[in-house]
Amino acid sequence: MSFARYAEKKKNSTLRLLKEIFRHRVCYLFLAPYAIVFILFFVAPVAISVFFSFTYYNVLEPAKFIGLRNYINLLLADDVFLISVKNTMIMAVITGPVGYVMAFLFAWFINELPRYIRAVVTLVFYAPSIAGSAFMIWLLIFSGDAYGYVNGALMFMGILDQPILWLTDPKYMMPVILIVILWMSLGAGFLAFIAGLSTIDVSLYEAGLVDGITNRWQELWYITLPNMKGMLMFGAVMAITQAFGVGEVTQQLAGFPSTDYAVHTVLNHLVDYGGLRFEMGYASAIATILFFIMIVCNAVIQKMLKRVGT
Repeated sequence: MSFARYAEKKKNSTLRLLKEIFRHRVCYLFLAPYAIVFILFFVAPVAISVFFSFTYYNVLEPAKFIGLRNYINLLLADDVFLISVKNTMIMAVITGPVGYVMAFLFAWFINELPRYIRAVVTLVFYAPSIAGSAFMIWLLIFSGDAYGYVNGALMFMGILDQPILWLTDPKYMMPVILIVILWMSLGAGFLAFIAGLSTIDVSLYEAGLVDGITNRWQELWYITLPNMKGMLMFGAVMAITQAFGVGEVTQQLAGFPSTDYAVHTVLNHLVDYGGLRFEMGYASAIATILFFIMIVCNAVIQKMLKRVGT
């Protein structure tokens, strides 16, 4: 295809698009408020961050274009960043899928309870995502002295002779943080699963019984999951966001930075350079890498969920 022919075809498709937009202008007018807010507060910040990732920018001076130097330094010269990537991937691989499956299974089981009991249990399982004082509870449970609940219980049973520094010893920090993240992962995804399960038409299960479905697992695979793919996708996106966005948990429990960077995450590294050192160009490069990792994982999850129930 010649360039002139390609340009003509592109021009015709653009004109058709503009005519289509004009014909449905009222619909686009109603969508405009959300579109404007989405562009201003979601798309624009991402684009600006990508731009600054190619610059040296310390807030006080104008941004200076330096090409790929930030990315080269991150991948080849910043050992702490590589440690943070390793820690983040460990947390994401373990807590992401496990938390996602746990949230769905709990929602599936709770959905079978009577109405009022289900409401109370749902609140109990959703509470971790809205509990602002949860870190204080975990600090008390895993306190490094004999008064911590875990140390006290293990010493009382004779398993330990002296307290373990759960939140300062690199050998124990990662398992403790994983436990806390899993506990806090029962949040918006769990609530979405509960909502999705409650909207499935009961007649579908009756029809499935007639068609030869004999147990609950077949109901789950052939009826439940295909009819709540939207909620499954939402839960997957939330699980990915939470898994790769771990930062506050490690900062509140293990300190900032943690001992030997044992639980230092990419988000902690981002806060370090962006919030404390004000090296915004370098911080933008960290944010851009994290963003594209999350996009790739999201694409993989979407491809996997398309096969559910097929």
